[in-house]
Amino acid sequence: MWNSKISERDEPHIRTYAEILKQKQDDEGYQTTSSIRQDRVENDILKLYKLSNEPVLTRQKHIQFLKKSLFHLTEAYQCLDSSRPWLCYWSLHSLQILGERLEYDEYSKIIGFLAKCQSPEGGFGGGPGQHPHLASTYAAINALCTIGTPQAYQVIDRKGLKQFLASLHGEDGSFSLHKDGETDIRGIYCALSVAKLTNVYTPEIFKGSESWIAKCQTWEGGFGGSPGMEAHGGYGFCGLAALMLLGKPHFCCLKSFLRWIVNKQMRLEGGFQGRTEKLVDGCYSFWQGGAFPLIHTILSMENKVFNSAYWLFNQEALQEYLLICCQHPHGSLVDKPGKSQDVYHTCYALSGLSIAQNSPLPLIIGSPNLNLVKIIHPLYNLENSCAINALKYFNTLPIPD
Repeated sequence: MWNSKISERDEPHIRTYAEILKQKQDDEGYQTTSSIRQDRVENDILKLYKLSNEPVLTRQKHIQFLKKSLFHLTEAYQCLDSSRPWLCYWSLHSLQILGERLEYDEYSKIIGFLAKCQSPEGGFGGGPGQHPHLASTYAAINALCTIGTPQAYQVIDRKGLKQFLASLHGEDGSFSLHKDGETDIRGIYCALSVAKLTNVYTPEIFKGSESWIAKCQTWEGGFGGSPGMEAHGGYGFCGLAALMLLGKPHFCCLKSFLRWIVNKQMRLEGGFQGRTEKLVDGCYSFWQGGAFPLIHTILSMENKVFNSAYWLFNQEALQEYLLICCQHPHGSLVDKPGKSQDVYHTCYALSGLSIAQNSPLPLIIGSPNLNLVKIIHPLYNLENSCAINALKYFNTLPIPD
């Protein structure tokens, strides 16, 4: 756990190479498969930190990569044919964080494609003609809300969406991800996020969900995908965010969760791991980092003495990892040094960068003119204005019967 007095920071502190080197793992003379892999990653990262000058976000390279990815993907993406709304969301959201908007006709093409992914049963499938799925529904609606035009909003069949969500609700409060599909905590989060965004939420649809989520919290303090599973960063975010959307954060044992999540930030790398004994990964910059604004909100509501102006993790160290170790030379952000380009890690690394920079008092390493990105709404992982505009638009509409 980081020992710096977070609430007392005045200026961003970029760690020296000597400070970083002191955090190298000690395998106590007993090598394991995990320790060998950790040592390899640390050595790769130390090389980058040793060579590093002032960290700079290579914004234009990322923008070029993302724009190309929206309309021209390589054969390597064939395996994601059932995740095409996700590809739209990851790219559009990343561009929004970087402050880049597309032309009207480009947005129109994307809206038209997403409309074809919507099922007559309500919800969105992973591609045209595919069965509706909660995950692709979340991605499609987030993509449409990122575009944020009346044309985009009006694509969503809200009555069908409400019926689709209700059909996946289990008697125990859980949600299947699709008809007769698996049940895990992602389903509840995706269902709640789209229901709240589009104003189709009713307490009946989510009856008992808070109790089911509480059963997913593990002895470690994080949340597993379902009761009895191992704590995991993505599930941890989904569990806490879902309880916040339900207005019932007290169903989380926050002390236990906080102890678990602060220890997921890697001391040498500065980024987050997703599970105990796993390697650092750029995507957990959001899946773990995105939980801290929610924790901050809960603590502020529960304890009037709590008035920290910063999140409860080392924000500078996460920015160092993302800007020094995770930027691909040809654009995109990656899992860790040496990994290939992809839009998934670009999306969640940029979302994590936004979280790390935009605490109540902004904390930005390097030049703010070069490195500052847009603020995101942590509950929905949408750029803040996109979330606010969508909520404003849909909340003027009545909840469908």
